[in-house]
Amino acid sequence: MPKEIGSLTLYSVDDLHEKLGLSKMTIRAYLREGKIRARKLGVQWYVTEEALREYFDEPRVDPPAQKSRKKSTGNFRYVVQGINDLVSEKQECETLDETIECIENQAIISLFQVTVVNKETDEVEELIKAREFLDRYRK
Repeated sequence: MPKEIGSLTLYSVDDLHEKLGLSKMTIRAYLREGKIRARKLGVQWYVTEEALREYFDEPRVDPPAQKSRKKSTGNFRYVVQGINDLVSEKQECETLDETIECIENQAIISLFQVTVVNKETDEVEELIKAREFLDRYRK
């Protein structure tokens, strides 16, 4: 059953599994890959109603096209930050190389994520785990 906090409705993986008929494993993969915007609170993923609307309303960009667009333009900034309360570090980077170096300097890469932010609109374009970021952009 979705959680209601004021006017905010939060759906868990179990809720989405019941409502959409997808396996929990598939839903978690979509969340990890950023196909559906979500936040992890403790060990539980939560998706807002707005994020579900975005997923179903907006046309998706294929990952290869998205990758080349991000790599070829300077329209993005990258925020490397810890994924939980144990790691409060946060560093903003202007280039892919600077971001990769920042991630590689971390002792435990799995505790970090990268937020890709559009410089012009200041909107978050993507939230990606640091390891996946390295796999995607490291030469």
